[in-house]
Amino acid sequence: MKKIFSIVALVSFLASCGGGTQGQLVGVKGKKWHPEKPYGMTTVPGGSFIMGKSDDDLAGLSNAPTKTVTVRSFYMDETEITNSEYRQFVNWTRDSIVRQRLAEEAEIAGGGDGSQGGGGKGGSINDFAFKGSSSENDDTETPYQQYSKHYDPNNQRLNWKPELIWEAADYPDESYVYVMDEIYLPMEQSYNGQRLMDVTQFKYNYKYMDIEAAARSNGDRASFIKTEEVEVYPDTTVWVKDFNYSYNEPMHNDYFWHAAYDDYPVVGVSWQQAKAFCDWRTLLHNGYKVEKGKQRVRQYRLPSEAEWEYAARGGLESATYPWGGPYTKNDRGCFLANFKPLRGDYAADQALYTVEAESYEPNDYNLYNMSGNVAEWVNSSYDAASYEYYSSMNPNVNDPENARKVVRGGSWKDVAYFLQVSSRDYEYADSSRSYIGFRTVQDYSSNDLDLNQPPQ
Repeated sequence: MKKIFSIVALVSFLASCGGGTQGQLVGVKGKKWHPEKPYGMTTVPGGSFIMGKSDDDLAGLSNAPTKTVTVRSFYMDETEITNSEYRQFVNWTRDSIVRQRLAEEAEIAGGGDGSQGGGGKGGSINDFAFKGSSSENDDTETPYQQYSKHYDPNNQRLNWKPELIWEAADYPDESYVYVMDEIYLPMEQSYNGQRLMDVTQFKYNYKYMDIEAAARSNGDRASFIKTEEVEVYPDTTVWVKDFNYSYNEPMHNDYFWHAAYDDYPVVGVSWQQAKAFCDWRTLLHNGYKVEKGKQRVRQYRLPSEAEWEYAARGGLESATYPWGGPYTKNDRGCFLANFKPLRGDYAADQALYTVEAESYEPNDYNLYNMSGNVAEWVNSSYDAASYEYYSSMNPNVNDPENARKVVRGGSWKDVAYFLQVSSRDYEYADSSRSYIGFRTVQDYSSNDLDLNQPPQ
């Protein structure tokens, strides 16, 4: 028996060696891959620059001494994430929560396996039953729908085939009514003839691994996998809470959901919510890639502080602002950003609050509003002394124990000092403000650093 096994093993070895390699070391090739610039992003070619204050430190903070650092190439959103884009995240989370609860109620009601009906309105709550384990194949659900799913601890796949029914008059049965009633606020909390959803229920669940901690430890990697649950709806009350004795109710009521503000930057989003958005955007894009059998994309994330400043400078060395400087007006006397000029004359720059995300002229990397409009979260913790000890190669300091996270760029309510590309500020990770938004980046899969020939 041992002899027969040896012969089989030898034949297998010879077959594998002769399978087109002729016994040569040819390597194992991955899937065919081509760099693909994500929609709405621009390429920021890597390089070195002098980070920190090149002018006098007028505020006397001494938190940004000059230091030469190098960053790798990456993609960055041309604009801040807009209300419309963030609503796509909120709506996806909302729909996932509703489908999850419909599926759970279908199980309680003794429903089927989700295979019956479900092509449109009508039917019953059984149309929304779970599709079984996410490891199973089901030709009634596309790979994109299988992959882009709300995280379920029991590894159950949601049924995305049937349309959700939002009109109360069209609810198919009592079980469906029960689930939807739980999603909406009680009638005693409604007014003006509107019944609103309880947005505190819109929670996004995701997992990630603390790779830095895992790499420095010999422990079980499972202990470094974290699970996060984040309420995704922005805090619209910031328009009232941020300003005492000020009438801002129209912004509280309309800014996030009204179509008039679709292309304005989202605000009222915490650092934690911005991180959850990055995870969801990666999930969404990879869902499409998996469906098409293509290589998965690199992770979307918040930029590091160094990446943000490098991108904001747009290739200009020692510039004060993204457009150069040292002035905030052009040669025609027009302001170059949305901020608080002239000792508090908010209207002098033709804007009272925020402006559309694609306003004013972009910098030389085609990035809009890197100064002004809304300040932006970055993936770095604030430490006044961090420039003194961080690495000069792709520097970043993100201490999980430090809840103070850096915000950059200044906003519509800030004076010109905070618009300087080297100015640093911070807010707490769980806080949200009417003047803080964010934009995302994605790593570029190359080490190209040629500034004259940026990767495409």
